[in-house]
Amino acid sequence: MKITVYGSGYVGLVAAACFAEVGHDVVCMDVDEQKIQKLQNGCIPIYEPGLEELVKSTYDTQRLQFTTDVVKAVNHGEVQFIAVGTPPDKQGRADLSFVLSVARAIGEHMTQYTVIVDKSTVPIGTADKVRAQVNTELTKRHLEISFDVVSNPEFLKEGAALADFRNPDRIVLGVETPKAESLLKNLYAPFNQEKDRIITMDIRSAELTKYAANAMLATKISFMNEMANLAEKVGADIEKVRVGIGADVRIGYHFTHAGCGYGGSCFGKDIQALIHTADEYGSTAQIIKAVESTNQAQKKHLFNKIDKHFQGNLQNKTFAVWGLSFKPETDDMRDAPSLVVLHALWEKGAKVQAFDPEAMTEAKKIFGNRNDIVYSQNKEDALEGADALIVLTEWRAFRSPNFAHIKEMLIQPLIFDGRNIYDPLLLNDMGFIYYGIGRGKR
Repeated sequence: MKITVYGSGYVGLVAAACFAEVGHDVVCMDVDEQKIQKLQNGCIPIYEPGLEELVKSTYDTQRLQFTTDVVKAVNHGEVQFIAVGTPPDKQGRADLSFVLSVARAIGEHMTQYTVIVDKSTVPIGTADKVRAQVNTELTKRHLEISFDVVSNPEFLKEGAALADFRNPDRIVLGVETPKAESLLKNLYAPFNQEKDRIITMDIRSAELTKYAANAMLATKISFMNEMANLAEKVGADIEKVRVGIGADVRIGYHFTHAGCGYGGSCFGKDIQALIHTADEYGSTAQIIKAVESTNQAQKKHLFNKIDKHFQGNLQNKTFAVWGLSFKPETDDMRDAPSLVVLHALWEKGAKVQAFDPEAMTEAKKIFGNRNDIVYSQNKEDALEGADALIVLTEWRAFRSPNFAHIKEMLIQPLIFDGRNIYDPLLLNDMGFIYYGIGRGKR
């Protein structure tokens, strides 16, 4: 099938490459000429395991094309995916200007029946706005061309996006006509062979499904962080609690790790957008609001431990920081806990020696050449002469370090573990002062 994907960011690029991989003829369109030129030259703007190789192979075989030509893009695809950004505005609502700009372009140039697919994470009712925008442009052209709008939300995890697309838990299709449903089922057939993963529903239910899924996962994280904070006060170990409750199949172990808060491009943005939708329709959304406020507080929790240990005197203290991305296997620092912790350290006059396996370039874009941060070449270099080690991302490379070496490199054997990846008893036996999240009283 001929497919057009608008947007060459995280969702668009993964979708375009994976559709091309199974044999579809894909055009990926973006208005950013520099980004498109880089993609044509084999430069991938984001880090995602396996994506660079997949994009290069599908581009070399001409199953995947990149363009800034909107007319070419509209005329190419019988199915057209809108996968552009929906950043939050100043009030936290999803900004649909990019989505509606694509809809306007499709309406301006389409010449035949087209299925328009909302792949971006969008608020409930967006499909209606897309349909109205396309109809407005067709009316201006004095044309009557049939089309369908479908909601097909993405459920990709950063760091495992290719696996999620190739072997999805579910493929949600919000459709209104049998014709559109048939086309989308044929499109997704290569990803739906072992068992039927396609779930069809009305469009508004599909739009809400995406938000509800992210809100549920964020709720589990904030709940466990709240329990971790209670565990610290009562002298319990949240890791033992996690194992105890996770054995119940109704709860499970996924998303039950306590830590220094969630981040990334999805959870925070989607929670805020869902809150605004609830307010718009007169729903209180008390749990969702508590999830967001709990997470914002949790991002400060680790710093508060640091500040308390040093009795508020962080001036000229130096901290080794392992991990800057919001999670492992990505270079994404959007809404990452590291942003909160580092800025809090700097406000108190501290210095940072940071290392992340993939996010160093992104960090330099965000922080620039400050005199209170050193971008270390590796995790060992970050330790040298530091007053303490702070772990903010649970990269595999950090999980089993040489603790004897860490002890030698640090001014004092002090670790603040924001992801609970180390054993407190082991470190205490080795002479470390260890602070985790919810690992009992200190």
